[in-house]
Amino acid sequence: MIQHLRPAFVLLVLFTLLTGIVYPLAVTGVAAVALPQHAGGEMITRDGVVVGSALIGQNFVSEHYFQPRPSATSAPDPKDASKTIDAPYNAGNSGGSNLGPTSQALVDRVKAAVAAKREAGWQGALPADALTTSASGLDPEISPQNAFAQVPSVAKARGLQEAKVRDLVAAHVEGRLFGVLGEPRVNVLMVNLALDALK
Repeated sequence: MIQHLRPAFVLLVLFTLLTGIVYPLAVTGVAAVALPQHAGGEMITRDGVVVGSALIGQNFVSEHYFQPRPSATSAPDPKDASKTIDAPYNAGNSGGSNLGPTSQALVDRVKAAVAAKREAGWQGALPADALTTSASGLDPEISPQNAFAQVPSVAKARGLQEAKVRDLVAAHVEGRLFGVLGEPRVNVLMVNLALDALK
């Protein structure tokens, strides 16, 4: 019996070392050498201080900033660990709302978001990504339509000309990868940092 178990045990140890230690270290090492900025999480620094990542969204709530899309991430309730509370853009708990199209909770949330956008002065058709969460809850980017729809309210809050803010957004629209993959998008952190840099 031991002669049958020994090869199985040796293979278990060998593949655990290869796939659990050697392979991840090799991939991490290659990534750190070939793409150090990407491997490090694309951290954005200003004046020597890390202000965020280009890969993980942040919950900007001030009217002086462009808003990201809604996030359905949560965190444990500090008052009762058996419950959770809303914690938008909590990178430690990535996930969507998992609410289906027939969910009344989803319908109510979208209606509340529409009412809030209208109250903030948004006109015309509202972009879907301004009302619904993403699958990860951590998207750092919004559609150009979403960003341009926010221009009037951000310009008003900052006392800037709409044309100047619109030009800023247009300069931050990233196109499709290789011209065909994905959709055009605007990184919310990057456009907000550029907004802060405006005089």
